[in-house]
Amino acid sequence: MKNLIKGLHHVTSMAADAKENNDFFTKVLGMRRVKKTVNFDTPEVYHLYYGDEVGTPGSVMSYFPFGPMPNGRRGAGEVGVTEFAVPKGTLGFWKEHLASKGVKGLRESSFLGDARLELDGPDGDSFALVEAEPENRTAWTGGGIGEADGVLGFHGARFQLRNADATGELLTFMGYQKGDTEGSVTRYRIDGGNAARTIDLEEVPDAPHATQGAGSVHHIAFAVENRAAQLEVRKALMDTGYQVTPVIDRDYFWAIYFRTPGGVLFEIATNEPGFDRDEDTAHLGQALMLPERYRPYRAQIERKLPEIA
Repeated sequence: MKNLIKGLHHVTSMAADAKENNDFFTKVLGMRRVKKTVNFDTPEVYHLYYGDEVGTPGSVMSYFPFGPMPNGRRGAGEVGVTEFAVPKGTLGFWKEHLASKGVKGLRESSFLGDARLELDGPDGDSFALVEAEPENRTAWTGGGIGEADGVLGFHGARFQLRNADATGELLTFMGYQKGDTEGSVTRYRIDGGNAARTIDLEEVPDAPHATQGAGSVHHIAFAVENRAAQLEVRKALMDTGYQVTPVIDRDYFWAIYFRTPGGVLFEIATNEPGFDRDEDTAHLGQALMLPERYRPYRAQIERKLPEIA
């Protein structure tokens, strides 16, 4: 599997309220909504994607806003923190900006020399802004945040696990290299792909098992260039004993899924065809785009979906 995984592709979480979720990412974090579509299995629920101008793999946070539902319980067996990269020297701006928007849980910290600002999302989601080099990434500026300060894409993610050994072995098999440890957290890093290259494993041996709900990460997706690479990864995983789904067409990428030893759901997603396959770049995320099987039912679906700008 060496050199096939290219870093993160996207992270998908759950939310309670679609408008609140949309406003947080587009008006508070200043990201672009690059696609407004629906859940493949539950078409009365949106699937909203936020990222940079074109939804570059490694920049995209997506959500299923299911409506009123309990918040998830933090614990072991989940992606505990989703981390976004911001330009170096901007955490002061972000702390002031987020406080002015009423964002809760602002906490300054550092890990392995990287300055971080942790924050809570609308449903108790756990996020961190991490200062990083741009690496040819450009922030979306349509959300009112200037390019010099804006979100560049993902920095990485932090898992919370009772025991990190098996997940660490899996990441190594996927091409990640084990790095330094600080406290109970060990960094894994993959090079040769995009800039969303770090996964941190935090051991929380006494934590209760996480339960999913609003604010929980549903799955985390890793990028491969194309379907041929994806099939190689699938075969390698299955040869190692993992139960991997068949390839599924998600309109904007092809996906396979499998459950990790620590309980986190992994996806391997292709960089092709991208979010501009059915909309031009200038209008990404504006119209409701439906999977082909739901297009005959557009009127009924639109009546059930809440309005979002």
